[in-house]
Amino acid sequence: MKIQHSGARYSAIVGIGEKVKKLGEESGIEYLALNRGVNAVVHIDLTEVVKRIDFNSDIIQVYPPNSGFPKLKSAINDAYFLGKASPENITIAAGGMGGLDLTFQVLDIKKLLLPEYYWGAYANMSAIRDLQNDTYTDLVSLRNRPNDFTNTAVIICDPNNPIGNKYPDNEVLETVSELNNKGVPVIFDSPYRRVFYDRDDPMFDILASMDNVIIVESFSKSVGLSGQRLAFVHSVDKDFNRELGIRVLYANNGINGFAQELVYELLASPEGRKAVDDFRLKTVTNIGLNIQYLIKKGFLATQFYRDSDPVGIFVIVNLTEKYLLDHYIAGVPLSYFTRDRKEEAAKYTRLCVSVPHQEFVDFFSKL
Repeated sequence: MKIQHSGARYSAIVGIGEKVKKLGEESGIEYLALNRGVNAVVHIDLTEVVKRIDFNSDIIQVYPPNSGFPKLKSAINDAYFLGKASPENITIAAGGMGGLDLTFQVLDIKKLLLPEYYWGAYANMSAIRDLQNDTYTDLVSLRNRPNDFTNTAVIICDPNNPIGNKYPDNEVLETVSELNNKGVPVIFDSPYRRVFYDRDDPMFDILASMDNVIIVESFSKSVGLSGQRLAFVHSVDKDFNRELGIRVLYANNGINGFAQELVYELLASPEGRKAVDDFRLKTVTNIGLNIQYLIKKGFLATQFYRDSDPVGIFVIVNLTEKYLLDHYIAGVPLSYFTRDRKEEAAKYTRLCVSVPHQEFVDFFSKL
């Protein structure tokens, strides 16, 4: 058979996970797996939430509406847009990656502009969709490139993966607004934000008023449901939404009904909101303690946070992957997340700091 090769590759981070698992099995020694990209302080407690779901109902057992359950889209409007957006502008997608891939398909562009340090899936998905990609160093550099966006969409991820840096909201909004006013499509893909911000956060409501902004948001990080593969895409562009709906139909024929019902209950019911609040409180508390511990020990690579704050579930440390692995801590070399600065980046490691604080201290205190 003749095959159309995309040029994309499997994630090297998966290989690190397999390597660490094998090392642990062979040695019988426990490793602290900070190479992963999910919140692992606690699982969200769904005990009371699932009691509210009728597994025998049509809403679970038949094809769901193509763009998503109307009640879920209304709940998303209330929880993310202060109740001010139109649910008609929200499309449910099969996870954040699925929402991004559909967005890349719909936009009539030739290039993606990514942060200098970026999530590798952006580059691999762009390769599959035959899109070029380039990088920008920071938000200031975006505002200083007035004529460099022809046939280009810009991805903004804040807090960033892999750096875990958070720029001030006013600077993010200033940058997005300038790009929007120039007619540049902006993909706001910030799935870590709502781990740290509650329902009163005005960011999504402000972005929703901008014609050229597409919000891709998943429930993998903010409510700890990466296994359910559920996300939403918001745009006020009617042509974009129509084509997006067509592609959702022929890619998925609607999105998993149980996942939609579960997330609806988390967003709308008292039991669900309590489960989310408890999950976020424990997660954010432990993340904050772990970052402060790294600062105290002098391990945080502070040069990556000169104009921003270490806020996300990831941080960069000034220790190599090999050194950490020799001390039974698994991370990912920063060189995996950049196109142009691999040699310098190899001196640093990305760690997921969303793990229990005492476990974190037990390992790092030995360094």
